[in-house]
Amino acid sequence: MKSFLLFIILSLGATSFSCDPSTSKSSTGFAVVELFTSEGCSSCPPADKVVAKLLKEHKSNVYVLGYHVDYWDDLGWKDIFSNNIFTQRQKAYAKAFKLSSVYTPQIVVNGTEQFVGSDEGKLNNAVAKNLQQPSNIKLNIDAKAGDGNNITVQYSTDAAAAIIHIALIQLEAENKIQRGENSGATLHHVNIVRDIKTFPPPLKGTAVLKLPVNLKADECSVIDYTQNINDNKITAAIETGIK
Repeated sequence: MKSFLLFIILSLGATSFSCDPSTSKSSTGFAVVELFTSEGCSSCPPADKVVAKLLKEHKSNVYVLGYHVDYWDDLGWKDIFSNNIFTQRQKAYAKAFKLSSVYTPQIVVNGTEQFVGSDEGKLNNAVAKNLQQPSNIKLNIDAKAGDGNNITVQYSTDAAAAIIHIALIQLEAENKIQRGENSGATLHHVNIVRDIKTFPPPLKGTAVLKLPVNLKADECSVIDYTQNINDNKITAAIETGIK
């Protein structure tokens, strides 16, 4: 399990500086839902719909992150949201869960439970279970738009033996698919991960995320969550808009 988080740190990079974050949230149950998906996969649109419905039903304490993997990109349609970093994150999870291979759509809840992403029943049960498990970890962030396309995020947490992930989320998007398994379909996505940084302890500092060209800060948010080094369990999460 330690190798999973070490791999993520090395893959995504890390830096740290002192700061004074201004936004905080703790002591409530929560669920971080990581969806591994692709516009080139015909089985993925139902999973996108399931997580979109989940977000409508849970206005707080459920944090969806849509990771678009790239191993479908050479099979007829290149997903404009795909990134090999997301594929490597999924491969690290596959190793931790002792899976024979990666697949889409896949959902991982709070780092410890995985299943087929379109299985709404399993998703609802996993989320309900985790919402009943309060976290006492303090987690603070503050996100501001800076020069150019930079988003500066100040963060801090008292989580021990954990790393912190800070993700820039595009809240929604629609895309008309021209080729591949979903040819002719218009796909709707929510909470698409557009940039992510991962940091080891000490968990206090400043992260700089890159806002994609032609995307506005008010079309995005920042999700921040801590993950145990020993067992991959996600121990706290927070989401904030960008000032």
